[in-house]
Amino acid sequence: MSIGKKLLGKEQSKYEDDLILVNRAIGGDTKAFEQIVKQYKPMMAKVTIGMVGNREDAEDIGQEAFIRFYRSLHQYKGDASLGTYLTRIAINLSLNELKRRKSNLQVSLETKHESGYSDRRSFQKRDNSELVQEALSHLETKYRSVVVLRLMQGFSTKETAKILKIPSGTVLSRLARGQDRLRQIVKSLESLTPVGGQTIEKSNTLNIEINHD
Repeated sequence: MSIGKKLLGKEQSKYEDDLILVNRAIGGDTKAFEQIVKQYKPMMAKVTIGMVGNREDAEDIGQEAFIRFYRSLHQYKGDASLGTYLTRIAINLSLNELKRRKSNLQVSLETKHESGYSDRRSFQKRDNSELVQEALSHLETKYRSVVVLRLMQGFSTKETAKILKIPSGTVLSRLARGQDRLRQIVKSLESLTPVGGQTIEKSNTLNIEINHD
């Protein structure tokens, strides 16, 4: 059996197992729903943290996503994988949260540059993952959602389009534009990250993390 067929077989098996869990949960089996939460909580955390940045807010959104899913279990028909379905809920809730606090999240990089030594100290100990997360918080929402789903979560272009309800071509264009903007933002933030009196140059690790095709 080829690797592709094996992978498809595993995906099909996972899909069927998830349907069984959902049907059991609809029937009142709380243990089945707890299993769903256990399986998908890590994935949901990555999505929401990538979208809203703040871990506490991300956790609240993740919990709300599972609550909404539980209240509407009967609406899940299996048209999409359970992971895709849950991600769509999490993305929508994240977008709602970003709209509510847009003025606080969309802090201009110019303000960061003008805020002096205190900002520079706050960046000194940040590693690459923290720097990318900080950059994501400055990325426009429409680009951020695509970057999070395609690059951080590994969803395909087709899956991303389905989750966001946009054409595949729009996903590709936003991904390209989002990566360009993310590189620009990272470069600006790196200028605020002095180590030993010198500015950190963009690392290969960071380039690899951002530049996925």
